[in-house]
Amino acid sequence: MVAATILFTTYGQLILKWQVTTPAAAPFRFMESWPTLLLLLLRPWVISAFVAAFLASLCWMMAISRLPLSKAYPFMAINFLLVGLLAIPLFGEALTRPKIVGLVVVVVGLSILSKG
Repeated sequence: MVAATILFTTYGQLILKWQVTTPAAAPFRFMESWPTLLLLLLRPWVISAFVAAFLASLCWMMAISRLPLSKAYPFMAINFLLVGLLAIPLFGEALTRPKIVGLVVVVVGLSILSKG
């Protein structure tokens, strides 16, 4: 359930980034004056990201009902790793030295916390 939480969360973050960087066109003429945020909320991909967030929450509730929170929660840091690494090929983000160091620190921290 922790892994499902991580996957649903990562999916949602990547989809939202993709959708907010894609120009928002009104599907109908009467919607042309609507705010961009409202138009984004009507997109199927954005809705799927919200569904993923809801499913992640359900999976998380199941996970913490079976595991101590202090054991389960550190694994949420994997989201930083996955989103950070996947943003490079998907969105052309740069892999800089500070990002590499930060991701290594997250992985080391996760390793230490999982032993405790």
